[in-house]
Amino acid sequence: MAIATNNLQSMIRDLQRRKARGRRGLALVEGVRLVEEALNAGLTLKGVLVAPDLARTTRGRELRALLETREVQVQEVSDRVFNTLADTETPQGIVAVVEPRRWKVDEIPLGPGAVVLVIDGVQDPGNVGTLIRTAHALGAAATIALRGTADVHGPKTLRAAMGATFRHPVIVLDDAAFITWGRKAGVTLWATAADGEPLGGKAKPREPGPVAVIVGNEGAGIRPHLNAMAARRVAIPLVAGAESLNVAVAAGILLHEVLRGR
Repeated sequence: MAIATNNLQSMIRDLQRRKARGRRGLALVEGVRLVEEALNAGLTLKGVLVAPDLARTTRGRELRALLETREVQVQEVSDRVFNTLADTETPQGIVAVVEPRRWKVDEIPLGPGAVVLVIDGVQDPGNVGTLIRTAHALGAAATIALRGTADVHGPKTLRAAMGATFRHPVIVLDDAAFITWGRKAGVTLWATAADGEPLGGKAKPREPGPVAVIVGNEGAGIRPHLNAMAARRVAIPLVAGAESLNVAVAAGILLHEVLRGR
């Protein structure tokens, strides 16, 4: 069923709120590349709003033609109206309403050597998106987002993930569900800690079975009750005077080390 232009604009405004995205099971994807990624990943696009700016590039014109070929509803508005709905500072003239896949925790592929990234309370959407992108790129089985973490389907998070969210299992869980899943699946929890066992060198080999690597808020770190559950606490050796690493950078190094040792 086609969505009237005013209704599509209202839906886009509504989906700028996290609660509305959760209630509707929808998300906003803005920009040429991200809409291309959503299409290539096979996501359902509920409607697309475009502005004349889109037609100023060959890639933009080709994307609009592709959307129409696939019978995606496309509605055009003026640049002025579009700019009131855009989330970016330099809009490219396209925003889509998409239905992201909602993964269940039991769908995580926990084969031999599987590693899962767990995000605990990272509030910056750019960092959360980069964490998802990193986990996907390095071959992690999934990413789990716990309480206090930025919305994994928020516009800024999706842009930072650069399409990884459309292909990589991302699951939002409360603490109880995460703990239950971990015990049921026989997952060993590794936590990052400044005073933890240094990675690399003579570090002991990883345990058999799946591993969940948990990273926390850059200021507060991993919450104490989750930290206490970790079977292994590890640290990335830093040169004297270096206080810490960005959480996404640290997660990339840690995931690489753990995956390398499988």
